[in-house]
Amino acid sequence: MIWKKKNRNITATAFECKREHCTIRGTQYRPAGTRLPIAIVSHGFMACQDTVRQYAKKLAELGYVSYCFDFCGGSVIKGKSSGKTTEMSVLTEEKDLEAVIQYARKQPYSDAGRVVLMGCSQGGLVSALTAAKHNRVVSKLILFYPAFCIPYDARRGKMLLAEFDPKHIPDRLRCGAMKLGRCYVEDVIGMNPYRETRGFHGDVLIVHGTKDRIVDSKYVKKAYAVYVQETKDKCLHRKVELRIVKNGKHGFSRKCDRIAQGYMERFLR
Repeated sequence: MIWKKKNRNITATAFECKREHCTIRGTQYRPAGTRLPIAIVSHGFMACQDTVRQYAKKLAELGYVSYCFDFCGGSVIKGKSSGKTTEMSVLTEEKDLEAVIQYARKQPYSDAGRVVLMGCSQGGLVSALTAAKHNRVVSKLILFYPAFCIPYDARRGKMLLAEFDPKHIPDRLRCGAMKLGRCYVEDVIGMNPYRETRGFHGDVLIVHGTKDRIVDSKYVKKAYAVYVQETKDKCLHRKVELRIVKNGKHGFSRKCDRIAQGYMERFLR
């Protein structure tokens, strides 16, 4: 599929790559040109690539060869990647994202040294963790309502609709329509997300809504403060921004999304 936007011919094609025994499937949006910077967009918990497709398209309009994809076992419906929901966790999604980064950097029209990671909710936490481990590759990080709360929710035994005894984690947990495995809790219950996301030295944009009832703003504000403090401690030459969207919920409305995308566009200029 090819369409024209802002004087750019953008080609949308399906892609797939491997992570261990799993197949990751998604969509690439490629503007004309060579040595294109890369942007990879990660969806949230129980969601799929369709929920973040608008961001991948926007990034392609801005000149990036962009990717959105389904995490292995990370979708309730419409997910095209392989893998079971009971085998999915933040850490397996981190491995999925690393596989997509590796795939994108190998394409002959890509600039392997300029990678932007963008993530929403759980995909935001996954993107932040991945950026810290690939600091020399990832240049910018964009986080929409990032779920830094996940490890803290695990420790209190309530992760969205899943409730359990954190001292006796069951082998299977039911979270609404999604069945989770023990690994979903175990992989994060001892995690300090603020410590583990330190080490990324590129530009950071965080966008959060005032009416988010899933991720309390205190987690997002702390993430912002940690990035700012690290900038000062290491005398980094970068920008760290926190933008608040009035009336924004967890999963922006069309109106709030336009505002958020405006912040993203200005950040990338």
